[in-house]
Amino acid sequence: MTMAIGDPLAVTVAGTNWTAVRTELAARGTALVHGRLDDWRPADPGGAALRATLGRDWVRYRDITHEEIRDQFAASRLLLKHAAAAALEAEPQDLELMYGPTGRPYLRGCDQIDISLSHTDDLLLVGLTTRGLVGVDAERSDRRIYSRGLDRHICTPHERLLVSELPEEERNPSLLRLWTLKEAYSKAIGQGMRFRFTEFGFGPDGRPTQVQRPDGTPGAGDEWSFRTCLLVSDGLEFCVSAAVYDAGLGRTVDAQITTMLDSDAVAALTEALEGEWSHDYWSQVLDH
Repeated sequence: MTMAIGDPLAVTVAGTNWTAVRTELAARGTALVHGRLDDWRPADPGGAALRATLGRDWVRYRDITHEEIRDQFAASRLLLKHAAAAALEAEPQDLELMYGPTGRPYLRGCDQIDISLSHTDDLLLVGLTTRGLVGVDAERSDRRIYSRGLDRHICTPHERLLVSELPEEERNPSLLRLWTLKEAYSKAIGQGMRFRFTEFGFGPDGRPTQVQRPDGTPGAGDEWSFRTCLLVSDGLEFCVSAAVYDAGLGRTVDAQITTMLDSDAVAALTEALEGEWSHDYWSQVLDH
């Protein structure tokens, strides 16, 4: 059985072989791509090309006063649109990026593919899936969170017990894994920070990852797939997690924007249109 989520693929603005991303998406139904902020930083921050690619995000981009945050915003959207365009075999400027009530991004009119975005420090991370829903998150591996007592805000009681029983050197990496998994899962279901991290959990590393209730009992089934891995980018190590929900409607192997309807849908639509045309035609003949 092919694993639902593979290793993140490194991409740059120039020289990227996007065929690898399309191949990954076709084979697994999910693809993760990552890039460096400096590689995707806009070359001409006020240029027409950037404005065309950002589309509706242009006004939001121009309203950001902090230069580094503004560049990060633009770079992350550029990577997201280029990755989605590669999967759809479209042009980035032709895709319209929209946001749900919690800020979850989606591509208007492209229901055959779901997207997710994360960025931290110099790392930009994008998730794509044709299975249903996707969420991704990344954090620096050297970020210390266990010693600050954040486990009380991140973990369920069952998770806190499991983490506390680990050797001291494993507690912080374990907590980072749980944090990124919960961020990814929350993004996938479109809840953001509305779903408190203490209300759902995950089992220990080394076992199949599954959503759990606060007491450690299963909270979701095999429709969810998860992946956590360590990613090195520009000399820095990151903990990266992805969550994918399989909607059970079958996987879209061909995600091209020009051929996104499957053969059965096309046949049904053609038959309906031909029938409607025939009815109108003979009605006009009889009326005359």
